[in-house]
Amino acid sequence: MGDVRISRTTLVRGGLAALSGLLSGYAALAVAELVSAAVRPEAGPVTAVGGAAVDRTPAPVKDWAIRTFGENDKLVLQVGIVATLAALALALGVLALRHRRAGAAGVLVFGAVGAAAAVSRPDATGPADGLPSLAGAVAGAIVLYVLIGMLDRPRPRAAEGRESGWDRRGFLIAATAAGVAATGTGALGRTLGSRRGRSAVASRAAVRLPRPASPAAPIPPGARLRVPGISAFTTPSETFYRVDTALVVPRVDAGAWRMRIHGKGVRRPLTVTFQDLLGRELIERDITLTCVSNEVGGPYVGNARWIGVPLAELLREAGVRPPSRGGPADQLVARSVDGMTLGTPVEDVMDGRDAMLAVGMNGEPLTFVHGFPVRMLVPGLYGYVSACKWIEDIELTTFADYDPYWVKRKWARRAPVKTQSRIDTPKPFARPKAGTVMVAGVAWAQHRGIERVEVRVDDGPWRPADLADQDTVDTWRQWSFPWKATPGGHTLTVRATDRTGTVQTGKRTHTAPDGASGRHSVVVTVD
Repeated sequence: MGDVRISRTTLVRGGLAALSGLLSGYAALAVAELVSAAVRPEAGPVTAVGGAAVDRTPAPVKDWAIRTFGENDKLVLQVGIVATLAALALALGVLALRHRRAGAAGVLVFGAVGAAAAVSRPDATGPADGLPSLAGAVAGAIVLYVLIGMLDRPRPRAAEGRESGWDRRGFLIAATAAGVAATGTGALGRTLGSRRGRSAVASRAAVRLPRPASPAAPIPPGARLRVPGISAFTTPSETFYRVDTALVVPRVDAGAWRMRIHGKGVRRPLTVTFQDLLGRELIERDITLTCVSNEVGGPYVGNARWIGVPLAELLREAGVRPPSRGGPADQLVARSVDGMTLGTPVEDVMDGRDAMLAVGMNGEPLTFVHGFPVRMLVPGLYGYVSACKWIEDIELTTFADYDPYWVKRKWARRAPVKTQSRIDTPKPFARPKAGTVMVAGVAWAQHRGIERVEVRVDDGPWRPADLADQDTVDTWRQWSFPWKATPGGHTLTVRATDRTGTVQTGKRTHTAPDGASGRHSVVVTVD
């Protein structure tokens, strides 16, 4: 019976040691959150380590994450980081029961890793970015050292007049105090962090977009098909796709925002404010954006009405000339407040297309997730080389001299959008009734326009679909095809032809390095 009592005691102490590790990790994250509220939210350990993980993740793994989790990929990453930290904290607690100082030292080591990740991020502002992780690690190490000490401290045995066992009451009090203190600290950190963003929220609420000097032409009535299940011609801002690497969405105060234009071939460097942009002649355009991570038939494409300042005019004001006119810079590097860098061909920006610094989307100021206060966009190019959100710097350079973020990760330097089409309805594995079934969807070839869309049923001939009216060559185009459906299983396939005569290829390729290709198909069963 004595052996059984000892094993039970050992098991209980081991469980409480693991709990001590978990509480120390909780305290570390809470203190780190409080300190990051004073430094900046992006310096927090979960955000910093997550960002470093994103930076070092191979492109195929990123594509898999986007395909599997969609816009929840960042949430999944953060949950994974917290779960990993929890497992490590449990292990350090068990280790500390045998080697108290080693367990506490382990917490400090992980704090140093978080600090190193924070100061090495592209958007790091200096050594202060490492403070949240270090402060949290010190707090966590102290909590673990104290709680494990309670498990080792003997308590008086009043009945026998000698010391035995461990201080259960002391451990319970200390563990409860640590949990309550960590919860309060974390709540204070979140409150202070939210206050930091209030000025940005207030600045957005105060924005009144002026009337554009060059408004968008009215959308042709025939551009919108009334087919149930087809994508809306204009994508609402709240459902517009989001793909970026920011684990914490930047909240930038429009009043404090500045953007600099400088670099090779810039004869008159410019620094502009948000009010400067609103005071210029604005253009309003319908433009479809596409992410290079969009698989064939995927959701990462959307069409919106944008308002902003023509980027080419700003560049010309700075004295920039495109390479075709003797300019020395062939690449425009846009930098975001979160450290992201995108490289865009200068020739494309200045060739007459409606490249802009956008300040509004669908009649309202940009939302924070879509780049408030200012984002860049260039029709006809995938987002990773053109659509810099939260932009704060434009540098003119050359492709030979600088590789931006995605090019360093083996994506193509130049990335014109490929001609693509998608079947929106019927959905894959749908079971429509026999008779006339309306097949419909969208096709896009930004800055070239869509000339023709065709549909094939099984291995039959390609048949022309009915095209909605075209708005502009920079927007997608809706299409429909009345199909005389017969009972049984069928495969529907779509292809588009752009206005240069290029037919959408049937050859399947992955998204890397310059966008997916192939034709979208759906399999249905007709009842």
